[in-house]
Amino acid sequence: MTLSIAGILAIGSLYAASGAGLIGRLALLRWVLLAMTLAYPLRGLGFFFLMETFPDNSIAFWYVSSAICLVFGVVHAVGLRQVWSCL
Repeated sequence: MTLSIAGILAIGSLYAASGAGLIGRLALLRWVLLAMTLAYPLRGLGFFFLMETFPDNSIAFWYVSSAICLVFGVVHAVGLRQVWSCL
């Protein structure tokens, strides 16, 4: 499971770098960046529903990881708004 999440985050990093102009343009750039921007706050706010699925995780894990996801979502939203017209 961790390897899958790491792989998805690595692909997301490539798309973020592409959106920032650090690497060449990737396919479906706008839509993947938009999906990433929406996924982070959904995960951050949806932890109440996920807690039942993973009962072994501590409440501290849920709060910290959810806060990180919310911050990432805000950062992605600000960045995406800045470059949307160039994508």
